[in-house]
Amino acid sequence: MPISDTILVTGGAGFIGSNFVLAWVETVGTPVVNLDALTYAGNPASLDCLSSDGRQLLVQGDICNAELVGSLLREHRPRAIVHFAAESHVDRSIVAPDAFIRTNVQGTFTLLEQAKSYWSGLSEADRWAFRFLHVSTDEVYGSLGAADPAFCETTPYAPNSPYAASKAASDHLVRAYYHTFGLPVLTTNCSNNYGPFQFPEKLIPLMILNALEGKPLPVYGDGANVRDWLYVRDHCSAIHAVLARGRIGETYNVGGNSERMNLDVVTAICDLLDEMSPDPRLGSRRKLVTFVKDRPGHDRRYAIDASKIARELGWTPAEQFESGLRRTVRWYLDHLDWVENVRTGAYLRWIEQNYKERLAT
Repeated sequence: MPISDTILVTGGAGFIGSNFVLAWVETVGTPVVNLDALTYAGNPASLDCLSSDGRQLLVQGDICNAELVGSLLREHRPRAIVHFAAESHVDRSIVAPDAFIRTNVQGTFTLLEQAKSYWSGLSEADRWAFRFLHVSTDEVYGSLGAADPAFCETTPYAPNSPYAASKAASDHLVRAYYHTFGLPVLTTNCSNNYGPFQFPEKLIPLMILNALEGKPLPVYGDGANVRDWLYVRDHCSAIHAVLARGRIGETYNVGGNSERMNLDVVTAICDLLDEMSPDPRLGSRRKLVTFVKDRPGHDRRYAIDASKIARELGWTPAEQFESGLRRTVRWYLDHLDWVENVRTGAYLRWIEQNYKERLAT
């Protein structure tokens, strides 16, 4: 039986995955089988607009479940797997690294094994057309000094957190399955994403929501850690370009060309909220900034050299950081019902656990 025009997306109810599924259905229109464990960070409400759209099938399940993954491949005959599913929050990886090893390493291994079995049984033409695209992070490269050149695809790996180490391990597995078995893989390593549907444990949504409520804005260390910020829909368009035109076995770094210090990001959020949702009781929200004890192994700077994907595939980010941040703040202001739905008791307990001691310090 030949492959279909369906793609299998893992983690498609998470932040980046849900944005990708929405963009795919909107722009490409071919079917998506969306496999997601629906843990705390996976939210079907992010895909509510597709609830009656037959082009997306949401399947609750674990990527470590080899039988389930194999059955989905055999039933739906996808032409590609786009692998987002991962534990991704550095602070959580410090407290409970075992979940990161299981999902990011064991889960990726399970997917690769099932993909290899499925791909091996295809016709020659279908084997040539199939792709396994693995979505990873710039954190595998470690930390940069202020004057260091940006990460490129040949930068040696030097992960500094359990999260980064688990993603580095998964990257190496993907590479090995290409060189050892010929599985047609592609890997993307992206910088920090922001935009709609991001779970509010991450910096930008956490600061938006705390600032709205007049709560302290906890900034780690001196706030001078630098990240390259990538608007999530730009990331989705980059993945689409790599899937369509990327060279098999290659890695493509995806960045937003928007390096910013964390403190500058937080104060920009304060200023936008003061403009878009002023609160006379609070005055300037910048006064809510509270410096807290830094987290262990906090990388000082990330920066992405995205010249390869621009040169080979013609991709560059469409969104500037200032316009993307404004769109993001506007989205959260307009979707506070979505926020309340994801702020469960487990989330609130995590926030208290992670920040209470730091604030006291």
